Amino acid sequence: MKLNRSTDMALRIAMLAAANPRRMTVDELSDQLDLPRNHVAKVVQRLQRLGVLVTIRGRSGGVAFAEDGGRTTVGHVVRAFEGDDEVVSCDEPACSLRAACRLRGELRRARDAFLAVLDDVTLGELVAGPTGPALLALGLPRPRPAPSGGSPAPDAPPSGGPPGRDVSPSATVPRPPEPHAPPSPVGPSGARPAVPGPV
Repeated sequence: MKLNRSTDMALRIAMLAAANPRRMTVDELSDQLDLPRNHVAKVVQRLQRLGVLVTIRGRSGGVAFAEDGGRTTVGHVVRAFEGDDEVVSCDEPACSLRAACRLRGELRRARDAFLAVLDDVTLGELVAGPTGPALLALGLPRPRPAPSGGSPAPDAPPSGGPPGRDVSPSATVPRPPEPHAPPSPVGPSGARPAVPGPV
């Protein structure tokens, strides 16, 4: 049995609220769970009507887990959001085997067994142990790894030139080599070299 999107969101929102000792805003719930804000707002309202959450208006308001919310079973939340629909629809379109079919009854038994298991689990139990701290760490920025020995410092400007070349504004730009002057007619001793005369 696959839960619909709203049920999935409701359980995750309830778990995060149960693990957090402070009030949270709808924006915080949306950011930490990576869910659309408008959907979160609607699910929060339904969870409030179920008695799982408490919402407080005003500048210091927010969303908090209800005092008795931890006793609410997962099965109760799933039934509230899933409704009483059948696992399969025998009427849309109408099934020709409906008059003498045993499958529908077996699927109902399977659905009831599925919900019976969830009736034995409370929301408070879902956040016990290491799950609570893991939920509170959702959405927090992860520490950046330390730069290795050969990598530039985090604040260093990006290099725009080839590797191994300093292109920062303060770098000394190498001057082009001076053009070679023609050899001087005067030798090292100051005397002009002998020029062979005509033969």
